[in-house]
Formats: sequence, C-alpha cells, structure tokens
Amino acid sequence: MRKVIYSLSVSLDGYIQTTDGQIDWSAPDPELHQFHNAQEAETDTHLYGRRLYEDMASYWPTAATQPDATPEVVEYARIWRDTPKVVFSRTLDSVDHNSTLVRDDLPGTIARLKDQPGKHLSLGGATLAASFFRLGLIDEYRLFIHPVVLGGGTPYFPTHDHRTALHLADSHVFGSGVVYLRYRPA
Repeated sequence: MRKVIYSLSVSLDGYIQTTDGQIDWSAPDPELHQFHNAQEAETDTHLYGRRLYEDMASYWPTAATQPDATPEVVEYARIWRDTPKVVFSRTLDSVDHNSTLVRDDLPGTIARLKDQPGKHLSLGGATLAASFFRLGLIDEYRLFIHPVVLGGGTPYFPTHDHRTALHLADSHVFGSGVVYLRYRPA
C-alpha cells in the first residue's frame, strides 16, 4: 500500500517558515538538492494545500529556464512538471500544471489514492499536514532540520492534545549542517 510522506525543511526550533512567511533560510545547497531530487523517485503524486500549490506553481513551471538554474533545479523542475498533483482547496476555482482539485472528503480521497497502484504520496504544506496529522493519515515524517533558530512562525507539527510516539527509521547529516530525520509512527 502507498504511504503518505510528510517532508519539509524545518528550523532547529521546529518552524517551516518565519512569522512573515519567509523560507529563504531553507534554500538547499547542491548536495541537499540532489538528495531531495533522489527522494522524488519514491513518490508519484504530490499532495498540496492551496498556499503551497500557489507557491510551487509560481516558480517551478519556469525555473529551468532561468539563467542561474543549477542542474539540480533543472532536474527538479522536470520532476515537478511531470508529477501529478492533488490540490486540496475550497477557495481555488481551478488548478493547472498536471493537477487535480479536491474540495472535500480528504480522508476518502486519501484512502482511494492509497489503494491505487503506484509509488508513495508526498505531502507538503503545514496547514494541510495538520489536517492529515489530526486524522492519522501520515505514514512517515521526513524532517530536514536546518541549523537556524527562527523564534516563531509556522510549526512543522500542529498543536494537539495527544502524544504521538515515533520510530526513527533513518538519519543523515549533510555537509551544510542540515540533519535529515525520517520517522514512522510507532
């Protein structure tokens, strides 16, 4: 069965973006970008909320054509364009870029996707991930912990009223000081 994998960069104090929405502190160097690109081979569907979809759709369709595009960026732009995306939003009227819009029935949609043949499902975006977390729909957590303390912002994990035990499945330290941790629910 396919897994839902929640994977994002996170500050040492647990935030995925600053209080004003900035993520520039998490820009990957070539080593980390290659690792991200390689991980894409494990998935064949991106699951986005509205905000992350809009951010990704504003950059990746033309990223490979930018004069300063690195080989890693060019590769990821191709991956992004080719990968089907499911966008969960009640406010968008339409989506482009190989995307499908879903307005409701998050649990039913995920159950149907997980039952289909294919690779794993890549979940991005803190607001959408919070809904998945509360519904118990996340099968794996992948944190890329950057050596920066933001002091506030959007947390990787939502506030909740229950304990969630996790099992460490893998780890790696990059030359930049970023620490990769892969956890599964215990």
